[in-house]
Amino acid sequence: FPTQLNIICLSYKCCSPEDAPLALVGKGVTFDTGGISLKPGQAMDEMKYDMGGAATVLGVFKSLGELKPNLNVVGVIPATENMPSGEAIKPGDVVTSLSGQTIEVLNTDAEGRLILCDALTYTQQTYKPAKIIDMATLTGACIIALGHHVSAIMGNNQELVDNLLSAGQNTYDRFWQMPMGEEWDEQLKSNFADMANIGGRAGGSITAAQFLARFTKEVDWAHLDIAGTAWVSGDNKGATGRPVPALVEYLLNEANNG
Repeated sequence: FPTQLNIICLSYKCCSPEDAPLALVGKGVTFDTGGISLKPGQAMDEMKYDMGGAATVLGVFKSLGELKPNLNVVGVIPATENMPSGEAIKPGDVVTSLSGQTIEVLNTDAEGRLILCDALTYTQQTYKPAKIIDMATLTGACIIALGHHVSAIMGNNQELVDNLLSAGQNTYDRFWQMPMGEEWDEQLKSNFADMANIGGRAGGSITAAQFLARFTKEVDWAHLDIAGTAWVSGDNKGATGRPVPALVEYLLNEANNG
């Protein structure tokens, strides 16, 4: 579990400064051992891919610099690594988020949502964005649900989700919408804090999104779980670059429609 969090901020401005930006927030866990809730050793070397969301933000910004669309975009990357140590956070600890909401840490391997929730709060406080899209190699449950072919998408604004779905289809960098609702949110109940950081095995990708939704109630928001698509294992082991194509397509469409 991260004991030190660095925030990397990027800004692309091609519109009037008064125009609220679109914000991209990418999970940047540069290596994830699971912390005290240690992962199995098999293929742990591949956990360097847990910064796939952060790499996506950087890839999109490289494209923005070359394509120069008429749009204001900010990027926020919470960057850390998740390691066990004598000072590491333990299962059962309660932490206070930047928003003031308290979180009972039941599993230190569910660290991505904890750095993302503060990054989402920081982004809203600092940039007052019109929309936020976060992307993260967030849950192994997403790989079980969707395999390695499509990324999961969830959000609180259907028009935003639909536009991202369309961009994914046009680039064949596809998304599949998963449901959200109070039924799954109930799984995050805690006896000692405002919420727990996990909701059990059932619907793990959805409960992770429900967790993030508690920090994005005041802004149009979409969440991309790219755990199954950002990385390829086996003989061709390495990063795929997804979902950079879909996000660039979405941003170009926003610029053209604006």
